[in-house]
Amino acid sequence: MPEVELSAGVIDYQDTGGAGETVVLLHGLGFDDSVWSEVVAGLRGQFRVVVPVLPIGSHRRPMHPEADLSAHGMAALVAEFLERLDLRDVTLVQNDAGTAQLLVGERDERVARLVLTSCEALENYPPGFQGRTLHRAARVPGGLFWLLQSFRVPFLARMPNSLGGMANRRIPHDLVLRWYRPALTDRGIRRDLAKFCLGGRPDTYLRAADRFPTFDRPVLVAWGADDRMMPPATGRRLAELLPNGRYVEIPNARTLVPWDNPEALVAEVRRFVAENPLAGGPARGRD
Repeated sequence: MPEVELSAGVIDYQDTGGAGETVVLLHGLGFDDSVWSEVVAGLRGQFRVVVPVLPIGSHRRPMHPEADLSAHGMAALVAEFLERLDLRDVTLVQNDAGTAQLLVGERDERVARLVLTSCEALENYPPGFQGRTLHRAARVPGGLFWLLQSFRVPFLARMPNSLGGMANRRIPHDLVLRWYRPALTDRGIRRDLAKFCLGGRPDTYLRAADRFPTFDRPVLVAWGADDRMMPPATGRRLAELLPNGRYVEIPNARTLVPWDNPEALVAEVRRFVAENPLAGGPARGRD
């Protein structure tokens, strides 16, 4: 994978290349670019698709010890990533974590369109039983290490209060190990993960929503219809707060929308981009 050195450390990323408009896909806590694999396959050709491996648990190299990996620090890192790769007029797609929302009204000049799929939002933070458990474990010395041990055992990983509750479609255990082995085996990775878990206030996304009325660009809120961790009611409220927001539900999907129903998500993203063309053509540059 190509890599880029940012202020926090070296970030790996996937880049399909191509001359089309750019779609940037952001994964959630404890996942990496592979959660988007089938969405990338569905979008490549029409779009240049870029997927950074964010330092929130499944990255392969620890960040600098002094790096700000709080929720806002991660949003700043995404903005820096877009700047370093000189990505403009991006369609930014977020799943699970709420990072992209923290760019709104702050460092959103490179974002032409926003897609939010089943993610932390409003008062649902930390989200669900899984999110609350992870955040509590991060507060206890050694807590994350022992909690992550459960992902070594297929039965435990598939339980409803673990990954099994985040997807309708069964996740192969070799993929679970790909996602969680870095944090299981590297203390620096666990340190980075703990920073993210502990670096957000309970009202982080409620405060972010205060800036939504200023964001007049198109937003698609594409929520998993079966999601319990991120309830569809949250997604509907989110869309209502955005001046140019539209809400759709992705059938047969829970939180991991790009894993559960990538075909439906690809179709919605394609439709969304087609219905909201860039006013000045690609790469017109807002900055």
